[in-house]
Amino acid sequence: MELDLRGGVRAAPVLGRTPRERQALRFAPDPPGRDADPDHVARTARENEEDGLDSALVTQSSSWPDPWLVAAWALAATSRLRISVAHRAGTTAPTAAARALATLDRLSGGRASAHVIIGSSDADVARDGDSLPKAERYRRAAEYLEVFTKALAGRAEFDFEGEFYAVRGARSGLRPRPRAELLSFGGSSSEGVELAARFAEVYAVAPGPLSATRRRIAGARAAAAAHGRTLRIWRHVTLVLAATDEEAAERARRIASDVVRLTTGPDRGHRLEAVQLDRDRERGLVGSGDERERATAYVRRALAAAFVGSPESVAERIGWLRAAGVDIVQLDTAVETDEDRELRRALVARLRSGYLPAPARSGPYYRRGW
Repeated sequence: MELDLRGGVRAAPVLGRTPRERQALRFAPDPPGRDADPDHVARTARENEEDGLDSALVTQSSSWPDPWLVAAWALAATSRLRISVAHRAGTTAPTAAARALATLDRLSGGRASAHVIIGSSDADVARDGDSLPKAERYRRAAEYLEVFTKALAGRAEFDFEGEFYAVRGARSGLRPRPRAELLSFGGSSSEGVELAARFAEVYAVAPGPLSATRRRIAGARAAAAAHGRTLRIWRHVTLVLAATDEEAAERARRIASDVVRLTTGPDRGHRLEAVQLDRDRERGLVGSGDERERATAYVRRALAAAFVGSPESVAERIGWLRAAGVDIVQLDTAVETDEDRELRRALVARLRSGYLPAPARSGPYYRRGW
């Protein structure tokens, strides 16, 4: 099966006064507030489609615009692009969510899917009135997905009685079109892998070294096989692209400098409330230093995981992901200028050409331990 290339659609542009500032601030923590800009949604969705991407993700947070509505606007602006909608289990009844997905899928001609999440931050889910700790959210998600998938699968009435949900005589008046991806799920915990194995068509594997990626893919597919199912694998990749590797490395250094300057300036307060920092605080990743040290540490982590290089070099690294078993690659890159779009198009063209990496022990990323 051909590699599926995924982009993203935001409800509004990245904050920043210039393209250079917006390029840098993609690596900064997202502020809690985000506008809903219809022109931006439609334009970026069309650009994803025009640049050769197959699908795009619409993300979710407690204070951002509703992802189902953003997805609907993006789908209405395009004819081919598929949209995966991040949907947090527990924010609405599973039967209502199933109807929303089926409706959006039918209205778009079979181009909608749901990326089900449980919420990476306790603080963020609490803003929507969800006080369950993560372990219980996983238990609830199992019930949620059981009801959700039953409602999507058929029109026969069904009952369900569980710890968190009880429905009587539930039925769906419409179903989404059958295809390879309707539900995806992520999470590196054993609970997340098991939920993907039981209910999803796609498993979103966490970023990490290639050896760890291979192990996680093998584990997820083994878990799915135990249920008589198969899984496609999705991997998110943050990119810093330029015409040459040297220019890309310089661009990454410039981004690191710019983003620290911008996030420790006069408007830093709203960025310190970002959901990414809530999550990092809960995981003990935020140190005790001053704001500049914390911002620098966050940016360093973000850039350390990025694929930095020319389209040719980045295609080589993505080729190794493909060889490891990845079916869907999400290309997360700044697209603020015509040059940015040309670089993304060049990468897509390289990946579409059936590019295969060099033998494992001779490639530059083998020597670097990637």
